[in-house]
Amino acid sequence: MEVEIGRVTHYYNHIHVAVLKLTDNLKLGDKIHIMGHSTDLVERVSSMEVEHHPVVWVKPGDDVAIKVTEPVREHDIVLKVIDEALEPHLA
Repeated sequence: MEVEIGRVTHYYNHIHVAVLKLTDNLKLGDKIHIMGHSTDLVERVSSMEVEHHPVVWVKPGDDVAIKVTEPVREHDIVLKVIDEALEPHLA
């Protein structure tokens, strides 16, 4: 399952960093899916910065810079991948 948590507002190609405007929490280790017209990237968040300072989590409304392995584009949608195996199952 995936839930939308924000949008890409900028991409720095020379350092492979995407800037995200968030509508939900995000922390190091979270799995995200960035989707757009020509973007389809799934990876774990391995590095985050707010105003050039490393952080381990961010909240809604924050602008956060994250390292990405492939190019992304402005306006791409950012989704958080929810691991259903970790959620309790109702019998």
